[in-house]
Amino acid sequence: MTAIILFAHGSRDPAWARPIEAVAQRVRERSPGTPVSCAYLELTSPSLAEAAAALIAEGATHVRVVPMFLGVGRHAREDLPVLMAELARQHPAVAFDQSDAVGEHPDILDALAVVALAP
Repeated sequence: MTAIILFAHGSRDPAWARPIEAVAQRVRERSPGTPVSCAYLELTSPSLAEAAAALIAEGATHVRVVPMFLGVGRHAREDLPVLMAELARQHPAVAFDQSDAVGEHPDILDALAVVALAP
């Protein structure tokens, strides 16, 4: 079973996670059979390791991590690959892959342009 983790930075403000959770809800609506969880680098729970462990406990054998970053900064370039390697080490029977940061996807760029042009 393939599961998805939406990976974001995190914040002390609980309202900050609402958009990430909204994306997770949209994934559930579009693909009810696909387990999806949110995970955060810091300041918000669950961590990437906690979210992955929960999905694996539910039967996930493949976990795709989607970095919810508009830009490809240090977290996407440096922190996340280290966390991904640790997941692979802790769960050798599970396939892990990391997609590009959402900010690199042309559909996201188009959506942001639509929002910027809205009256």
